Amino acid sequence: MKTLLNLRALVLALGMAAVSVHAQDAFKIGLILPMTGQQATTGKQIEAAARLFMAQNGDKVAGRKVELIIKDDGGIPDAAKRIAQELVVNDKVGVLGGFGLTPLALATAPIATQSKTPMVVMAAATSIITEASPYIVRTSFTLAQCSVAMGDWAPKNGIKRVVTLVSDYGPGIDAERFFKERFLLNSGQVIESLRVPLRNPDFAPFLQKVRDLKPDALFVFVPSGAGAAVMKQFLERGMDKAGIKLIGTGDLTDDDQLNDMGEGTLGVVTSHHYSAMHPSVVNKKFVEAFKKANKGMRPNFMAVGGYDGMRVIYEALKNTKGGQGGGDALLAAMKGQIFESPRGQIFIDAQTRDIVQNIYLRRVEKKDGELYNVEFDVIKEVKDPGKTK
Repeated sequence: MKTLLNLRALVLALGMAAVSVHAQDAFKIGLILPMTGQQATTGKQIEAAARLFMAQNGDKVAGRKVELIIKDDGGIPDAAKRIAQELVVNDKVGVLGGFGLTPLALATAPIATQSKTPMVVMAAATSIITEASPYIVRTSFTLAQCSVAMGDWAPKNGIKRVVTLVSDYGPGIDAERFFKERFLLNSGQVIESLRVPLRNPDFAPFLQKVRDLKPDALFVFVPSGAGAAVMKQFLERGMDKAGIKLIGTGDLTDDDQLNDMGEGTLGVVTSHHYSAMHPSVVNKKFVEAFKKANKGMRPNFMAVGGYDGMRVIYEALKNTKGGQGGGDALLAAMKGQIFESPRGQIFIDAQTRDIVQNIYLRRVEKKDGELYNVEFDVIKEVKDPGKTK
């Protein structure tokens, strides 16, 4: 009997020791980002925002140290999946995050499901992403949210005949579909729908076709970082002088690149969920701190997705006392979060795990010698229209 009691005491002591060690282990967040390649600006913006959030909020939550691991997938889905496996198995991360493009998020989704690891999508924007794994939570946006807003605004403002031009992958197809559906519903006419290859795109032949068709406007979606090339070639062909307006989702006039695009962008109208010129106190503080920490770099919509993604993770850690209960408990604590972001109030829908947020109509204007997307209208609390289909 005495031996049995001693054995039980030893087991209990070992168990308590294991809990103590676990409490001291760092909680690891693995961010998988395109730090090189065509989408490198996305990775740099999200990394900068995540590091800023940690600098402002500390690297301890509920007494547990938080460690950030950044991995470059180069924008390649197979690389993203391999990295996710390594982060889960070898590094034992508690949360996966990042995902600069839809194919990267979809490639990683099965890893999140199998390992029961929450996966916070901070950039990728196709509607179907949150349906790819029950462990996915999104803090970015969907192209459907933004495109529907433009499909309402354009026909009410003298635009009746449009050509659409989108990158040929999930978000582009969503942008084309949801803009077109809403534009047609509002008695507009889409006279041509053009899709450009995602890899190494050449916009020139497509833009020439648009010029020949002479629509009232060209509606564009391209991923973050590609807007400058579209704008340059649009202006080189004199399409603005030919009376063709340029409209689109906010990726087109990305805050990160807008100043370098030049004054030919003045007057371009886009619909999006974030502008560095958003007039709230929270955003002004965010932009100032981001610029100070990153040698004057202006935050864009990718940065705010990363910043808010870190907040969702931190709040979940607080509510689970440092991650107790594992992935399922963390996921439950992420659902239903509501808070004021630099973009305005946002909400993580508990049923869809997707973001509900304001969508703004913005016009490129010059303010204090710089080009900005200046908001002039808002549609409040927009759910992803793709979830209702």
